[in-house]
Amino acid sequence: MNRAALDGSAARPYRPARASRATHPAAVGPLALTAGRWTYFATCAPGVEPILHDEVRALGLATVERQVGGVRFDGTMRDAWRANLWLRTAVRVLRREARFEAASEGALDRGIGEIDWSRFVASDGTLWIDAQTRESSLDHSRYLAQRIKDVIVDQVRAGDGTRPDVDRESAAVRVHLHLFRDRATLSVDTSGASLHRRGWRTAQGRAPLAETLAAAIVLRSGWNRRAPLVDPFCGTGTVLVEGGLIAANLAPGLTRERFGFERWRGHDAAGWAAAREEARAAARIPKKLRLVGSDVVPARLEEARAHLEAVGLGHLARLEVADAREFAPRPGWNATVLSNLPYGERVGDDVEALHGAFGERLRALDGYSVALLTGSSRLAGLLRLSRAERHRILNGGIECQLVTARIGGE
Repeated sequence: MNRAALDGSAARPYRPARASRATHPAAVGPLALTAGRWTYFATCAPGVEPILHDEVRALGLATVERQVGGVRFDGTMRDAWRANLWLRTAVRVLRREARFEAASEGALDRGIGEIDWSRFVASDGTLWIDAQTRESSLDHSRYLAQRIKDVIVDQVRAGDGTRPDVDRESAAVRVHLHLFRDRATLSVDTSGASLHRRGWRTAQGRAPLAETLAAAIVLRSGWNRRAPLVDPFCGTGTVLVEGGLIAANLAPGLTRERFGFERWRGHDAAGWAAAREEARAAARIPKKLRLVGSDVVPARLEEARAHLEAVGLGHLARLEVADAREFAPRPGWNATVLSNLPYGERVGDDVEALHGAFGERLRALDGYSVALLTGSSRLAGLLRLSRAERHRILNGGIECQLVTARIGGE
């Protein structure tokens, strides 16, 4: 999305329809999918739950509860639209369709069959099933996914003899089963592709940080959204982009091409368009914000510049080739340093020595704030930042430490 995309006239704010008493309306149409109320579960990376919880509460959603792996809330389908548009650290937003005991295959089949799947997927549509099971009699997740698929396909095919196809990469409807101690929770995925896929990224770089985790670094840092944001290991610019989106109040979902619910039968396209326009109208790009990034690889900086331009923030950025071991920003700038530090060996670098040298540079920056994602508790300790707080975050299977600190002062 470029800057011009933000200049259109704001549509009238949409008003959620009054919820009907029917939790699962039978008719297929816009009101069938938007008028009722459901329980939702926004998933996130382990360790990010407190940050996501704050985000969900800030949206004003109802019955918010932090749980392992994400945050539960209640609301209408329009609330799910808002969650998909605005949540920066969520990976998916799942809508619960049923909970039931499933200690046997027959019980599982009956529970699945009680849901009217024609509300979501057409006979010529596509679907995919994700299944997780733990401490249950039915303990083979792949078999469970296959069985759920068979029940759904048979039900939909009974209508006109045509069956939906299975499509892992671009399914119109994604179904999620969580089976724990024989208690099944069956949900549909409102998001589709993972929410970290914002739509602005054109280059992956080397081991890129997920956009959702970059947003978590920014939000956990306590950055006031006015001080300069500095990333000395900026790579392809993920932290700078996510920080800029936050400062500009730009909904991260605006740059996505499509969400899962847009492909459901009965999707309210007009209401969804109004919701997007309302989010677009809320953007306020700060004129004086400075996004400062550096990296030792010039090609990464070109990719970072392209990403910042893609979201309309290129004019706020200053990017330069520099080594973080020589990091020396302007004294008295009181900037916030946010970065994802290298975990493994970079060409020509010893990562432990790099952390030690970078930490020494940081300790000289009186008045600065930092939030740094490191690959282990050991690497975090090498920064030697006094009064630092550490937060455990799992990044792609690596148990990382997010280190936050204020340099100098009391």
